[in-house]
Amino acid sequence: MSGMALIWAANVKGLKPAAKIVLIQLADFHNKETGQCNPSAQRLADECEMGRATLFRHMTTLEECGLVTRHARGDGDGGRGSNQYELHLDITLGPSACPKGGASDSNGETSQNETGGNVSKMPGKSLKGETGVVSKRDTNLTIEPTKEPPSRKREAGEVEKVLAAYPPDRLRGKVACLAQIEEAMKEGFAPGDLLQAVEAYATDSAGFTRSKVCFSDNWFQSRRWQGYIEDIHAKREEARAASADHHARLAFWISDKSPMCKHITAPQVTALLAAKLVTQAQIQAAGLRT
Repeated sequence: MSGMALIWAANVKGLKPAAKIVLIQLADFHNKETGQCNPSAQRLADECEMGRATLFRHMTTLEECGLVTRHARGDGDGGRGSNQYELHLDITLGPSACPKGGASDSNGETSQNETGGNVSKMPGKSLKGETGVVSKRDTNLTIEPTKEPPSRKREAGEVEKVLAAYPPDRLRGKVACLAQIEEAMKEGFAPGDLLQAVEAYATDSAGFTRSKVCFSDNWFQSRRWQGYIEDIHAKREEARAASADHHARLAFWISDKSPMCKHITAPQVTALLAAKLVTQAQIQAAGLRT
């Protein structure tokens, strides 16, 4: 992890909370010793607590405003592989102040990568030495093995659990409902998010009369769950962005030995150490104790 990259990510302006979460998580994966930043798409989605489809949209936003560049990791023949990420530390503005399209090199090739986007692939050229770009890339990269999907038995159990949360007096067309839930999971929606969406609807509609309720087959078919998931993600991402911003600010105070360090509490110091945003030596140098 690189404290400098985290502070940069936290200070970028003009991003929506969800996109900022993705940027902060990328910065968290950056290795300040080797300069590498190469989490798998699934690992990144899990850390951001969002589906892969949602992750891909926000990654595209980061690329369009020049904050991040993805490079395919493969054998040089246009094959599909996982990604190497470049963080452009000289860019500090989000899409509200940046032109669409991002930055690209006219000599670069385009290949498909594991996060569903087009990335630059530069045969025979080094990935280091660019101003404002995290350097020290490992040029001897390999393709990560594809992870096997969950077993069919586990998927079936998750689908059943989502449907079981629907108000029982409004269940109708079980087979159709299960098919809709399964399709949503194939699109990248997390089972846990679908479950929370159903539970939220059950709570919201608890006092409805029978004339106002929605039967389960219609509810899943019309994708009414998607609005609940968007609300859940928005609240979650706002909370995570606020927490990440606050921790990055505290880490900056400590690294700068700011007089503001006197306002940092012992539990906050413990949290910063656990997140590896600061070292024990920096804590001591700033006159703080755990």
